[in-house]
Amino acid sequence: MASDDKKNPMRDVKVDKLILNCCVGESGDRLTRAARVLEQLTGQQPVYSKARYTLRSFGIRRNEKIAVHVTVRGEKALEILERGLKVKEYELINRNFSATGNFGFGISEHIDLGIKYDPTTGIYGMDFFVCLTRKGARVAKRKVRKSRMGIRHKVTKEDAIKWFQDKFEGIVLAQPHA
Repeated sequence: MASDDKKNPMRDVKVDKLILNCCVGESGDRLTRAARVLEQLTGQQPVYSKARYTLRSFGIRRNEKIAVHVTVRGEKALEILERGLKVKEYELINRNFSATGNFGFGISEHIDLGIKYDPTTGIYGMDFFVCLTRKGARVAKRKVRKSRMGIRHKVTKEDAIKWFQDKFEGIVLAQPHA
């Protein structure tokens, strides 16, 4: 029947999407400058996120725009992810990976990604969230003839770590180094 040297192409793990989030914590000029940074990085129009509830200690009100994010798919997502991992020196910790096969990390300065520093813009940190999937995951998401995806076809934490190590020759540490 099926020999071991042939790999099933449906089992290949791929990047579904990359979400870049830049939370400023206040609305106004700093938020629009952060949006400009994300637009410069991705070439897409970012979306503003609002505060869910008022926190007086942080000085934010409900429905106030406090963050900006953008979702990138395809080859551009892989290219931006490569630049983000280069900043982290291809080292992530075990805690960065979720049980559902997604992972995320943060960088403290956007200029490390290769964007030229602009004194009028300032320096912003951002979060990278990567959603991994396999071919055939659409059956669980489509509108017509929706079906369930088998448990063995879902991406697990071990699959995500293995994909990260194979694709980027990355290192997964058990604890963050001090």
